[in-house]
Amino acid sequence: MPLEGRTKQDVLSEFRCAEILTAARGVFARKGFQAATMDDIAGAAGVGKGTLYLYYRSKRDIYLASLEHGLRALSALTAAEVAAAARIEDKIRAFVLTKVRYFDEQRDFYRIYHAEFGNVVAHPSCLPDELMALYLQQVQQLEQAIQQAVDRGEIRPVQAGTVAFAIFEITRGIITQRLLDRTGSRAEDDGAFIVDLIWKGIGNR
Repeated sequence: MPLEGRTKQDVLSEFRCAEILTAARGVFARKGFQAATMDDIAGAAGVGKGTLYLYYRSKRDIYLASLEHGLRALSALTAAEVAAAARIEDKIRAFVLTKVRYFDEQRDFYRIYHAEFGNVVAHPSCLPDELMALYLQQVQQLEQAIQQAVDRGEIRPVQAGTVAFAIFEITRGIITQRLLDRTGSRAEDDGAFIVDLIWKGIGNR
């Protein structure tokens, strides 16, 4: 019986794809894209290599799908948490903490995410436009919230896009430190540090 327009086979296929992508992220995180093989991914997923080709045409397709899967989940989660917060200070905190917690739990994904987007200016990559759009969507969500706060007089006049990117990059730096085990602080403490740092620059005085 169809479930929300999907058949049982659709649900099973989505589940199998999610398993494959989770396994693939671990392989890519450990070995890098070039060194990883379809055999490695099949072994990690516990399936035959032929099964991979039922769902994906190539290693690159799996790689791109794993990036898209993680980006969509992160973008949706961040959007929901930011929208649920009332004040701009709380929205910034929600943005930062959501990303820090997500990558704390998805460390394999962060490693391939960082490999592709760690320096988007010097390395624009050959990624499809839709993946770059998903990446930038995170900043745009925050930029919109900041601009609305400026318009309401909740914070002093600032360039919303510049502030959003600054928060985005500071947050990425903290996440990198955490994954390198260079900080022993809780996610909440790191989030509070970033919010306090930003708020001193944009809050009304």
